[in-house]
Amino acid sequence: MNENQVLPWDNPRFKNWIAVARASQLIHQKLGRALVSLDIKVPHLDIMANIYRFEGISQQDLAHKLLVGRSNISMLLPQIEKRGLIERRKDETDKRILRLYLTDKGREVTLKALAIELELIEHSLSTSNLDECNQVGRIMNRMIDQMDAWGK
Repeated sequence: MNENQVLPWDNPRFKNWIAVARASQLIHQKLGRALVSLDIKVPHLDIMANIYRFEGISQQDLAHKLLVGRSNISMLLPQIEKRGLIERRKDETDKRILRLYLTDKGREVTLKALAIELELIEHSLSTSNLDECNQVGRIMNRMIDQMDAWGK
């Protein structure tokens, strides 16, 4: 390696990005452990929370919101449906489209899981005041916009 080459861990942006990535991964791990009591996994919660928020969302739109392929969604939905947490219904105008809905049981589990997730987020972000928290959000949203524009 060239001795004049800057190593990534010497770059402040790299170090801070690693901190963000580690925090995200740790929250994901902790949430996964906490959701065991509800017998669901984090990807199930992601799906169910989006169905709760956007009742009747199509499978394709759900995959787009979660930044995953439709095949990923197609593999997870039967697991959740089999447990009686969601149901798929054909679109009334285009029978090729399946719309997603929570069952009463699914709504109950989703609300419990969201409460667990919110508790974890509140605990994690309690180290910052509201202005700092909002600043982190603004920075992350600028990063998202920057990444969306990259490679276009």
